[in-house]
Amino acid sequence: MSALQPNQASNDQLALATALTAKTNLLCVGLEDGIADILELVTPTTRLLLNWWFGAEQCASRSFNFHPGQKQAILNTIVAHEVLQAPDLLALYQAVAPDALLTGTRLSEVAQAKHNHPKYCLKMATGTGKTWVLQTLMVWQVLNKSALLAEGLIDARFTRQFLVVAPGLIVYERLLDAFLGKESAGVRDFSSSDISRYAELFIPELDRDAVFAFVRGNVCNKAEIGLKATGNGMIAITNWHLLNGSDDEISPDEMVSAESLANPQDLIAQLLPLTPGRATGNSLDVLDRRYARGDVLDFLAGLPELMVFNDEAHHIHDFKKEGEATEVEWQKSLTKIAEPKGISFVQLDFSATPYNDVGSGKNKKKVYFPHIIVDFDLKTAMKQGLVKSLVLDRRKEVAALPLEFKAERDDDGNPTLGEGQRVMLRAGLQKLKKLEADFAKIDPNRHPKMLVVCEDTSVSPLVSLFLQQEGLGDDEVMTVDSGKKAELGEKDWAPVRERLFNVDNHQNPRVIVSVLMLREGFDVNNICVIVPLRASQAQILLEQTIGRGLRLMWRDAEYGDIKRENRELIHAGKEPGSLIDILSIVEHPAFQSFYDELMKEGLVGVDDGTNDGGSGVGDMISVGLSTDFAKYDFAIPFILREAEEWLDHHAPEISKLLPFAALSRSELAAMIGKGDLFTSQDLQSHTLFGDYRVDGAVMQVAGYNDLLSRLTRRISQALSQPLPKGNKIATHLANPYLQVHTAELASWLEDYIENQLFSEPFAPLEDENWRLLLLTPVLDHICQQFALALIEGEQQTSDDACEVKHRYLSEVEKLMMREAYSLPVTKSIYERLPFPANKGGLEKMLIEWAQADSHIEAFSKISETRHHFVRLRYVKEDGLPAFYSPDFLIRTNDAIYLVETKAQQQVNHPNVQRKLKAAVAWCERINGLPSSERQERSWHYVLLGETACYDWRDKGAHLDELLAFAKARPQLNSLTQTSLDLN
Repeated sequence: MSALQPNQASNDQLALATALTAKTNLLCVGLEDGIADILELVTPTTRLLLNWWFGAEQCASRSFNFHPGQKQAILNTIVAHEVLQAPDLLALYQAVAPDALLTGTRLSEVAQAKHNHPKYCLKMATGTGKTWVLQTLMVWQVLNKSALLAEGLIDARFTRQFLVVAPGLIVYERLLDAFLGKESAGVRDFSSSDISRYAELFIPELDRDAVFAFVRGNVCNKAEIGLKATGNGMIAITNWHLLNGSDDEISPDEMVSAESLANPQDLIAQLLPLTPGRATGNSLDVLDRRYARGDVLDFLAGLPELMVFNDEAHHIHDFKKEGEATEVEWQKSLTKIAEPKGISFVQLDFSATPYNDVGSGKNKKKVYFPHIIVDFDLKTAMKQGLVKSLVLDRRKEVAALPLEFKAERDDDGNPTLGEGQRVMLRAGLQKLKKLEADFAKIDPNRHPKMLVVCEDTSVSPLVSLFLQQEGLGDDEVMTVDSGKKAELGEKDWAPVRERLFNVDNHQNPRVIVSVLMLREGFDVNNICVIVPLRASQAQILLEQTIGRGLRLMWRDAEYGDIKRENRELIHAGKEPGSLIDILSIVEHPAFQSFYDELMKEGLVGVDDGTNDGGSGVGDMISVGLSTDFAKYDFAIPFILREAEEWLDHHAPEISKLLPFAALSRSELAAMIGKGDLFTSQDLQSHTLFGDYRVDGAVMQVAGYNDLLSRLTRRISQALSQPLPKGNKIATHLANPYLQVHTAELASWLEDYIENQLFSEPFAPLEDENWRLLLLTPVLDHICQQFALALIEGEQQTSDDACEVKHRYLSEVEKLMMREAYSLPVTKSIYERLPFPANKGGLEKMLIEWAQADSHIEAFSKISETRHHFVRLRYVKEDGLPAFYSPDFLIRTNDAIYLVETKAQQQVNHPNVQRKLKAAVAWCERINGLPSSERQERSWHYVLLGETACYDWRDKGAHLDELLAFAKARPQLNSLTQTSLDLN
């Protein structure tokens, strides 16, 4: 696997991440093939999970997988915690990066008491799926803990007790959605939760029900912690306010240090913890919550083990107050919770910006947290196309503004929007309108949004009013700030929250106005324009603001080419060719220093407004069905059930089975003794009990039910196949008689024994009468009677018709393509057909040839992403299964061809040949159907090499002649050769 290296500027501070990544990558060589060293160093449960998450076969069978950044974060955490088993941060440094302890004050820093437990920070860029990693690591913990408990073992590395801490209301609500599903009308839909939607990736199939039950039964919201009765663990989700003792949704950056006790109010709070807050008066609800906070902390501290996940963890560590670094109160609460647990307290911090800004002016620098174990930064994410590309909207009217663009004040001191702010808002609105119009041309269900970040809550209403004056309606502008929930109340806030979290799916609101509340956790995909009106130049605030718009909006594979070209153009210092997955920042020159580093590396582009006449989607077009598409359509047959033969079985008539008459019951009774366990020697019988044939051996039976079970199994197996030689039955031969359910057979046996065997009623459980059945003559008779009855009851039934369902290419009503890389056609269901932008010359030639050839009735390009049902399964050279889609379907007057085009040097590649064999086998099955099920034509697979295509075309041949010549034919075997007509 490829290493993810931290940026060089902060390399010393990120030495732990660098060293751990190198060690992890070394241990994981061969992980995809199941041969990595790490598999020998982890528990059996973790080994299974690693194979499920990262094994090549499993990855090939899924439509989504972890990207490299997520994979590295998961593996680094497992190596640090499970493999290295470091009890605290200092021990982790000593095991991985001991030299880093000699740099500066790092040794004294990591030796502090707050690091005296396993503690890890995952630095992952916004929009790269931190929540997936969080949930995956939780699955790792739960399944390991459950497996160990099932074996009666205890391992401090694993737990089923979790506390998930969010920095604010938005992230808190998002986490509840991720675990329990989105809420509508007060009810959460678990099927919409991340843990359910992506279970195919997170959880092996056999463990899903157990994990689902654990999550649904053990999630506690912040009001339920310590009160809700959970089952076998806990997933407590809260925001930092519970740990801080605050009921107000304020920014952590605006918190007052808890260190100051000189303030009389602080002293009163120490003595009278039930003092009501000023904002809420003497509300008993507030008093109850503040009182209960102490119980919650005591409850969490009293747990024997706990793993804490801190989302957006840059809030939890030291901050500056009046020039002095101070630890925030909620971090102190976590330290208190951790104290009695030792290594059974684990802290995992997630943040895109895990650093503090130190100094000012030219001396300003980032100081990263010391426990960062993985670094997947924004630059890497942008280069890999995992987030939107950034473009600065540097329009002339914006660039000409004075540097000061705060809100202004009128004569009475009331805030008003400054002229600079108005210009920036108009510029953002102009870009939004352009994107809306352009995006609607290719997909009317994609709704771009604009986010406006204001300097304070007094400005946000002014922004909303201004936008309405510019022509936007009330429902097109949504204002959300930290006081919104308190202002509305819980009941009225719920629909606002639901509308906010689902903005991607609706046309309105078009613009979202916020202050600090949406700078984190507002995880929607359609933010395409950001107007940052905040005057602050703090880099961490800018990064968090921009992070709101980084998530990809156009994830479909068909947009991959145009997005890659955008990245290449930006890297070359040019304006992107489209605005597909481009985040436009309407920016003021005062913030230019923030972007300098990204621009130097070619990761940020510039839009100066000179190309406003161009399309925001570049040359992407939506191509629909032609008016007469039906006559060019392809009906692809899917065999749901083959024609088959099977055996029906009628129940035997018990009254017609012969009774045992060789010996009387009294004579039989004289042949046996009494006791709890009985043995019977069978010298000549072929009767089989359990795993042994009774042939001069001793058979032990614990009771009547045990005898009945063994007898049932023996008869069912004996009718399935001949007995093996020797005393043992090979386990792979022990298959039941499939025509009869063993439960039915046992019932028939019991009926026969109790009513017919001795020509009179027989009670096996009275006076241990069942022991008579152990005798060889009786057992032989029972087996003989049922074997004959079951065989005579067989009736062969055949079904000459197979069940077939057809899927039509026209089910996909439109294809997305680039106009420059597509051709107009008239013999296809679509008005145009695409070809690859990179090395697509052969496919382009084939489209032109098929269009011009009168022998071709219809043809179509198959889209791998849209025509997902047109794919064939094959086995790759390495033995792993995979799927692939042919390039074209082509119809002539007597045949339908699945056509795969390849460069000449690729034709003989082993995997290409394996695809060929699989396709030929599929066509053989289709050709075995009645002609009415296959459009009255035979189906064939054709592998066209580049040389043959151009040679035949240049010589004036018809395309159907080449297809008929090049079609793949089944390999002859001895059976087919004997049936050849040689006349």
